[in-house]
Amino acid sequence: MKNIDKNIDFETRSLDTVCINESHLEHKWYHNIKYLIVGLLFGIIFIKAEIISWYRIQEMFRFQSFHMYGVIGSAVIVGVISVFMIKKLNIKTIYAEKIEFHDKKFNKGQIIGGLIFGLGWAITGACPGPIFAQIGTGVTVMIVTLFFAIVGTWVYGYFRDKLPH
Repeated sequence: MKNIDKNIDFETRSLDTVCINESHLEHKWYHNIKYLIVGLLFGIIFIKAEIISWYRIQEMFRFQSFHMYGVIGSAVIVGVISVFMIKKLNIKTIYAEKIEFHDKKFNKGQIIGGLIFGLGWAITGACPGPIFAQIGTGVTVMIVTLFFAIVGTWVYGYFRDKLPH
């Protein structure tokens, strides 16, 4: 019975290309410490660059400052160059696993989801990454935002089969 459940899960996951590059390697628990270190460094960079500032985010949504657009634009440029190099040079993961890119079909659910995401971002002043940095800097009210981000993820997972994909 478990094999059947695994196959159904695989089929469901493969439809929307979730975890297409999932590693099949097994590691010990302490292997993930490097991700904790990178996350801490990423959080420090967010704080120093004022990316987690509610005021900076409000400036962006009111078109009063270029700061956040510059950060986001820089990230897009780095991402485009990185994907180009991965494809062109056939770069593999640090464990020599192939990195695969799959086309994803555009649909109206992406527009609806983007609008919901943007509305939440504008209201709370946080997208998922900076929430942890904001909590770490002592903005404890962001625990409420984190809680509802988790609730929203759960609701999406619950209704996923009924949503437009």
